[in-house]
Amino acid sequence: MRAEVIQGILIPFWGTVSGAGCVLFMRSGLRPAVQRALTGFAAGVMVAASVWSLLVPAMEQAGDMGQPAFLPAVVGFWLGILFLLALDRTVPHLHQNSSQPEGPHSHLKRTTMLVLAVTLHNIPEGMAVGAVLAGWMAGEQAISVTGALALSIGIAVQNFPEGAIIALPLRGAGVRRRRAFLCGILSGLVEPIAAALTIWAAGLILPWLPYLLSFAAGAMVYVVVEELIPEASAGAHSNLGTLFFAAGFTLMLALDVALG
Repeated sequence: MRAEVIQGILIPFWGTVSGAGCVLFMRSGLRPAVQRALTGFAAGVMVAASVWSLLVPAMEQAGDMGQPAFLPAVVGFWLGILFLLALDRTVPHLHQNSSQPEGPHSHLKRTTMLVLAVTLHNIPEGMAVGAVLAGWMAGEQAISVTGALALSIGIAVQNFPEGAIIALPLRGAGVRRRRAFLCGILSGLVEPIAAALTIWAAGLILPWLPYLLSFAAGAMVYVVVEELIPEASAGAHSNLGTLFFAAGFTLMLALDVALG
């Protein structure tokens, strides 16, 4: 596997590890306003990445293949939405600042379900990175190595607060620092795994790559609308989450255009 691909896979994971590492030296958790701001930022990055790094290249590739440009984008997007909906219904998990678990009833600990919630929305991020890297490896003109790395960097930037958001509340709930740090790492470990599996799958079904890119976009948008935006806009001063959404969106847009 090329060095650039390995870097692209691991960069987002190191963002999560760095964020989770905050629990090792911070004494208290994040204030609600800070959590809303960081969640809004993550949502903005994911929406921008879904459009410019995934849907636009998917439509360009479909056009080059002689297909209607919108078809893979629409079909793949909806498959990604339905895939995350199925995971949301079948995996027990608990979102931040919520007392009501989602998914089937289980006897899992609260801390375990918090980690599972973050793990669920890390899956589409890993798939997005893998799909873009697979497109670059296949020689698709719409995707450059710098564009692929821009996506990895953008997701790593938003993974930093995600790692902190999962590890610090666990510490606040009485979990030991090292265990909270480990939980943060485990929540992000699914990303490189999902990226590697997506690259492998794309190699087997390369003509379907536009659908795979759109699939990852749909999965990420589901996470944003179902989880991140409600969390970013909850409580007082919800405009803070909106402003940071715009900041994350424009940062990812700038990275994609400047490096892509």
